Amino acid sequence: MIRHCNELAGKLGYNALRFETGDISTYEGADAVDMVVSLHACDTATDYALYKAVNWGASVILAVPCCQHEINGQIQNSQLAPILRYGLLKERFSAIVTDALRANLLEQQGYRTQILEFIDMEHTPKNLLIRAVKQKGMQPRKNREAVQNLEEFLNLSPTLEKLLQE
Repeated sequence: MIRHCNELAGKLGYNALRFETGDISTYEGADAVDMVVSLHACDTATDYALYKAVNWGASVILAVPCCQHEINGQIQNSQLAPILRYGLLKERFSAIVTDALRANLLEQQGYRTQILEFIDMEHTPKNLLIRAVKQKGMQPRKNREAVQNLEEFLNLSPTLEKLLQE
């Protein structure tokens, strides 16, 4: 797939466009990029892709997350126990919370962020897209207190937040 995409980019004259494969958490092959696309990066791989995108100053980030297991393993709240005791509901709730936190953390970095449904559910249940566009001159959204309150309420410590704080 990577070879095919690179050949297609060359054929279409996009000589600066490169497709690569590897572990995003250890990738060091760029200092700056225009766009980061992350498709179905499992669990915290999405967090590393978002973190790298922010550090590279990407103008656009398109991320389709997958298998958000980290929050599922952390989430605890006695008031939500009637929901969280059912594995399927806990999994879906955790996925929503994970992506909401990611979107809010990107807004703290100066991105205008949206969560969109990009393909019909009949094709895949993993059909949410986090779209983040860097806003020149826009002040980062100051939603830190609300995010922190949610994390405390649900007993969470998300990877993306830890990475951004380093």
